[in-house]
Amino acid sequence: MPFCSVSVKATVLKHRVEDFGTPCTMNVAKGGYRVFSANSNAACTELAKRITERLGVELGKAVVYQEPNRETRVEIKESVRGQDIFIIQTISRDVNTAVMELLIMAYACKTSCARNIIGVIPYFPYSKQCKMRKRGSIVCKLLACMLAKAGLTHIITMDLHQKEIQGFFNIPVDNLRASPFLLQYIQDEIQDYRNAIIVAKSPAAAKRAQSYAERLRLGLAVIHGEAQYAEYDMADGRHSPPAVKNTMIHSGLELPLMMPKEKPPITVVGDVGGRIAIIVVVVTNTIPHEVQKLQCPKIKTVDVSMILSEAIRRIHNGESMSYLFRNITVDD
Repeated sequence: MPFCSVSVKATVLKHRVEDFGTPCTMNVAKGGYRVFSANSNAACTELAKRITERLGVELGKAVVYQEPNRETRVEIKESVRGQDIFIIQTISRDVNTAVMELLIMAYACKTSCARNIIGVIPYFPYSKQCKMRKRGSIVCKLLACMLAKAGLTHIITMDLHQKEIQGFFNIPVDNLRASPFLLQYIQDEIQDYRNAIIVAKSPAAAKRAQSYAERLRLGLAVIHGEAQYAEYDMADGRHSPPAVKNTMIHSGLELPLMMPKEKPPITVVGDVGGRIAIIVVVVTNTIPHEVQKLQCPKIKTVDVSMILSEAIRRIHNGESMSYLFRNITVDD
């Protein structure tokens, strides 16, 4: 009898495995994703709508507003549990408010048990403060730590001020490029672009301008003489010589006289005679610039929602991002 009892139990166990399949995969279901707009800025809302239209999803319901004392309040109006949450945030002139909106919204999704929280920040704030200056700090590194601490697990940005900024993060960062859209605009909108020349507004911009010129098969010119403050002579106080006469430190040591820097006259290196000079082509719709367009009708806007929506789709599906970087050069 004991032997028969064991046989019956083994048979029942066999049927259970055959009926239900592998137990460890029974209840594993891939969650969906939601796209939210972080603030009430018109440019951010418009960009978010374009992205969701391309993805074929509805914009997530959330309320972001400022209290009378300027405190930021966020209310998520739908469940985000177990989903991939994409928060789109463009940066307006009120940078600090935009940063707090993003931090609070990410933290709200984190405490609501979102699976992943991805920040879509086309223009990354404080990116110009990425180097040590005299008695200063690398604020961009601080912001990177704050975003990760708030709950962001991934960042999608575009054209970082310095590519090395990606090393400030301990979470993945995808630094997309707008250059394909700008190059396409030149080819489509400038009728005689073959007679144009790419002009770098400063020697620091020469590498990127050269990259554009090579792909369009155009010539290159460089404007020399504009003020160069942030990136070079003010990057670190130790490299800024004192603009004073000989200074005595102690007996027997005398510093040499340093001549103060003067801006050279503005000159153009290159032949631009009779050609279309392309200096600043267009502006992407990643930052608000409606006022600037009213002040200068020459400013044109290029929509980059296509590449942002494709990045969102690929990240959610776990696909490779290399397709979005095809034909992108190191100097872009």
